[in-house]
Amino acid sequence: MGRFHRILEPGLAILLPVVDKISYIQSLKEVAIEIPSQSAITQDNVSLGIDGILYYKVIDPYKASYGVEDAEFSITQLAQTTMRAAIGHMTLDRTLAERNQLNATIVQAINNASEDWGIRCLRYEIRDIHPPHNVVQSMHSQVSAERSKRAQILESEGARQAAINVAEGQKQSTILASEALKAEQINRAQGEAEAILLKAKATAEGIVQVAKAISEGTGGTEAVSLTLAQQYVSAFANLAKEGTSVIIPSNSHDVASMVTQALNIYKNVNGQRTHQVPTSTTSNHSSSLS
Repeated sequence: MGRFHRILEPGLAILLPVVDKISYIQSLKEVAIEIPSQSAITQDNVSLGIDGILYYKVIDPYKASYGVEDAEFSITQLAQTTMRAAIGHMTLDRTLAERNQLNATIVQAINNASEDWGIRCLRYEIRDIHPPHNVVQSMHSQVSAERSKRAQILESEGARQAAINVAEGQKQSTILASEALKAEQINRAQGEAEAILLKAKATAEGIVQVAKAISEGTGGTEAVSLTLAQQYVSAFANLAKEGTSVIIPSNSHDVASMVTQALNIYKNVNGQRTHQVPTSTTSNHSSSLS
């Protein structure tokens, strides 16, 4: 009779004619409604056109019937205002990049406001975002500039790496060349040292053989005299070739006297060595006897 009596559960229900009347029929299924496109201004003053889809479900038929006059219209208007308010706290870049966060914010705000309506918002999906034409062109220019910047950076990095590789190669080449030169100089020095040592050993061996031939063999003195005479003549010949002014001794024409003088020097030196050996031997015997 004009007031709420009961909620009819699914199944068979008996109504009294004239007394009982079904005033509202509520579906407990999930309902999807389209949110019309609307204009919203972002935090950085960019006007956007946004539309979406809202999914809701009636959880309390009594509140959905008597708590609000038109549940679908009311929740549609609530979704639009909530979305406009949420976008006003976000910049354009955040609006485009953080759709999921924006959807969650709208769902939470709708559920807080529609609690007394017996309706629960399950999810909200932003379908399209329409920035102004000039903003779209600016975004395209920005993307193009960013890509050009990345290309230039990559190109410069490639040139830098190539220069580093070339420098590293030159460095390694220089190091290897210096090491090769060092090894060559060491080998040459070792070869020259060995050659000098062998030459010295050969000279010493020749001197020993010459001394042995002079002291023991017959005709050794005559051979040395002949050699000294030849070297004497060769030395004066070389002096005459090297310069125009030559200083020579007064008796340079007497080769025999020069050879004799050299032999006498050799005999004196050899005699001194012969006398030194017995003396040292005697001193050794005397020290041992004492």
